Amino acid sequence: MTTADNTVYRYRTAVPEDAEAIEALDGSFTTGTVFRVSAGDDGFALREIPVDPPLTKVFPDDESDDDGGESGEGGDGNSRTFVARGAAGDLAGFVTVSYSGWNRRLTVEDIEVAPEHRGRGVGRELMRLGAEFARGRGARQIWLEVTNVNAPAIHAYRRMGFAFCGLDISLYDGTPSEGEQALYMSMPCP
Repeated sequence: MTTADNTVYRYRTAVPEDAEAIEALDGSFTTGTVFRVSAGDDGFALREIPVDPPLTKVFPDDESDDDGGESGEGGDGNSRTFVARGAAGDLAGFVTVSYSGWNRRLTVEDIEVAPEHRGRGVGRELMRLGAEFARGRGARQIWLEVTNVNAPAIHAYRRMGFAFCGLDISLYDGTPSEGEQALYMSMPCP
């Protein structure tokens, strides 16, 4: 795929040799707004509010979610990682997805785009590959979780067609992300 600024990206299923670059990818972000969550007995409301100074979020190393190599063609066949490589061969981004047959849902386990490649359609194309994988398995829905402070990702997901569908105010308790809330978003599988 070539972007408007003539940057060329190559997309493919991840192979074991991609693991080190995936692990090293900078998924941090800086935002001038966050979503404030107000939860009540009858549901929840979100309000985007400015933060000054801007918030910079660096995600901690994820030691507990190692899938044992199921991200490529191996594993149970219901999970996959797709990568985007820039013209110089650098890792521009990746998405890891898994399919659950009982509810016909594809879950976006992780999606990250390197800061220097953001805003160029890399995330959208990775999500399209995930959706293609989902369709091949008969998925009805694509589902993901995002922290309320990741306003840039929330806006990107909404542009892709995702809508809010749930909230977990305790998911991050006892973690480095304590105080944040998990927002769930979904969309019909295109």
